[in-house]
Amino acid sequence: MKEKSVKEPTNVGKESEKSKQLVLVYGSLKKGYYNSYLLEGSLQIGVHITEPEYTMYDLGAYPAITNTGGTAIHGELYEVDDGVFKRLDTLEGYPSFYNRKEIDTPYGKAWVYFIEDTSRFNEDSIVDSGVWEQ
Repeated sequence: MKEKSVKEPTNVGKESEKSKQLVLVYGSLKKGYYNSYLLEGSLQIGVHITEPEYTMYDLGAYPAITNTGGTAIHGELYEVDDGVFKRLDTLEGYPSFYNRKEIDTPYGKAWVYFIEDTSRFNEDSIVDSGVWEQ
C-alpha cells in the first residue's frame, strides 16, 4: 500500500529554504488542537497517511505511535524552520521521551516522532484507525 497525501506539493526543497524541515504531526500539534500554536507561521503542506507500519496509543492528553505495528497514521505535514523544529523537539522530549525518524512522503523526507518504551501502555488505548482526536 502506498502512502497517501492530499494537496499538491509547493515550493518545498528550493535552494533558499535549506534550513526548513518537513514534520508529520498526528496529535496535539494538529490544526485546532492545543499545541498547534507552536506551528504558527509554518506552512501546512498537506495531509498525509503513512504506510501501515505503526501502532497508535491514546495517552489521554496526547497520542503516541510506535515504530512497529500495522496501522497507517493520519497526520498533517508542515514545513518548519530550525527554531520551530527545536521547539517541537523540546515539546516531544526528544530524545529521552520521544524519538524521531524520517519517513518518505510525496513531498520529500519528513520527520515523525515516535515512542520506544511502551511498557506502561495497554491494548485498550490502541487507536486502530490511526486518527487521534481530543
